[in-house]
Amino acid sequence: MTDSEKLDLLLADMAGMKQDFGDVKQGLGGMQQELADVKQRVSNMEMILENEIRVNIKRVAEGHLDLSRNLHEAMKPNQEIEMLAIRVGVLESDMREVKAKIS
Repeated sequence: MTDSEKLDLLLADMAGMKQDFGDVKQGLGGMQQELADVKQRVSNMEMILENEIRVNIKRVAEGHLDLSRNLHEAMKPNQEIEMLAIRVGVLESDMREVKAKIS
């Protein structure tokens, strides 16, 4: 193989490598665009999270707190009724004892 043939082979290999390198550059350019798109989408999602979802979660939590307060207020009469039932039970047993002593 002559020097000229060797140089021709090297040039052909270099041309192939140049083509491959160009393909790699083109692929990286596409990946960079996709990465920019992903960054934009993440940014949009963060804004939605911050501006809408957090606010709505706070509203739900406040509503839950109000419902919990209302439930506790609604349960107060039941607690009073239970206490009165206990007192009546004690009084009834005391009356039985008094009646038993009298008889």
